[in-house]
Amino acid sequence: MAVTAYAGGTHGGGHGHGASSGEPGKASEVTRTIAVRMYDNYYEPEEISVKPGETIRFVVENKGKLVHEFNIGTPDMHEAHQKEMQMMVEHGVIQGNKLNHDMMNMDMGHGHSMKHDDPNSVLLEPGQSQEVIWKFADKGNIEFACNVPGHYQSGMYGDVTFE
Repeated sequence: MAVTAYAGGTHGGGHGHGASSGEPGKASEVTRTIAVRMYDNYYEPEEISVKPGETIRFVVENKGKLVHEFNIGTPDMHEAHQKEMQMMVEHGVIQGNKLNHDMMNMDMGHGHSMKHDDPNSVLLEPGQSQEVIWKFADKGNIEFACNVPGHYQSGMYGDVTFE
């Protein structure tokens, strides 16, 4: 299953939006493709080097036994997003190794849902694969991370360095 995740959208008010780390990229502007494999609490590769303004297609595959996220953002964005992900666990959306897709569509009130459809992020069950096309900002303190509760704290994040 390959889905390109570059359409807009948000859950929980947009903390996962990625505005200060770049913007959704256009497939026609992709300069290279990077395969990212998610295992239980680490990524391969652990660091990604980009050029300022570069558009990259990430092909993200969950090789772990748990639900994992690939999210591009600043450390502050990840910290805020972790609160939303905790709410997804509390409401039964994330259930260890699977997602409750019906709950993801539920209206949580105040314009919030649990759809997890931000253009800088994918949330995958074991064995799933999706793409993220992202145009990086000129420079910044950017990382990719899994914000499923406890995963970031266990070391599931990596640095984006600028050439």
